[in-house]
Amino acid sequence: MTKNYLPTTPKKVAFIGLGNMGFPMAGHLLRAGHDVTVYNRTTAKAEEWVERFGGHMALTPREATADCDVVFTCVGNDDDLRSVVLGDDGIFAGMKPEAILFDCTTDSAMVARELATIAQEKGLRFIDGPVSGGQAGAENGVLTVMCGAAVADFEEARDVAMAFAAAVTRIGEVGCGQLAKMCNQICIAGILEALSEAIAFGENAGLDVPLVLDVISKGAAQSWQMQNRGGTMVKREFDFGFAVDWMRKDLGLCLAEAKKNGSSLPLVAMVDQFYGEVQAMGGNRFDTSSLVMRLPSKK
Repeated sequence: MTKNYLPTTPKKVAFIGLGNMGFPMAGHLLRAGHDVTVYNRTTAKAEEWVERFGGHMALTPREATADCDVVFTCVGNDDDLRSVVLGDDGIFAGMKPEAILFDCTTDSAMVARELATIAQEKGLRFIDGPVSGGQAGAENGVLTVMCGAAVADFEEARDVAMAFAAAVTRIGEVGCGQLAKMCNQICIAGILEALSEAIAFGENAGLDVPLVLDVISKGAAQSWQMQNRGGTMVKREFDFGFAVDWMRKDLGLCLAEAKKNGSSLPLVAMVDQFYGEVQAMGGNRFDTSSLVMRLPSKK
């Protein structure tokens, strides 16, 4: 898939965190015409990125972010984010006044608000902008980005982020991007469990399950998961995609936030435990579609 980039004013940009998502996202920023410097905890990954895309690499987050207009982060969790943002060699130590930190990590609304407060005290700006669309979406530059930010900050950074996105949308103030991502993960958890049960049911009923999925994917049961994961679930192929460990982290964020705002998430709690069963079967790094593994099937 070839990405057509929107015309935009080139910016000096840093990207911190070159995992399965960050690596291609940073590449899209460079291909869109921005001056990109990357940092990764494992230096070899940053060297690989420079060899593939060009651009620059740095040995610390502080060095990477010097004189940048926008700094993107895509790391593991709240503590990982704090570790690259704070401290003498952290992002905040290197950013110029009024620069924007645009965090694409899926983390808590609490850490987003925490870092936004520190940023403001330092004369910096902060956007929480978690992404959805998976590794394929990152590689093709068609992620959806849900943002929590001041209006002016969002409008300034939106066109830059469009380099790796199909849509970049402001949901509300800081923290709202992470809350929207929780809604996203709640929906995915329910859909994948239902799809798993349908596949196992169809197999036990003696149906041609690939044919069934092809038929029902054209009706009201259709979903991204059915279209993109149904076939591999039938084949029991899970060595790709978004890992179970990360999904459990995300569902944990949902459950913790639900306690704060008074929401009831019985389905999320149940599916979280189902993922625990997959982990016990050795599926920590399997794709989230591996829920079907735990269901009895006559296949």
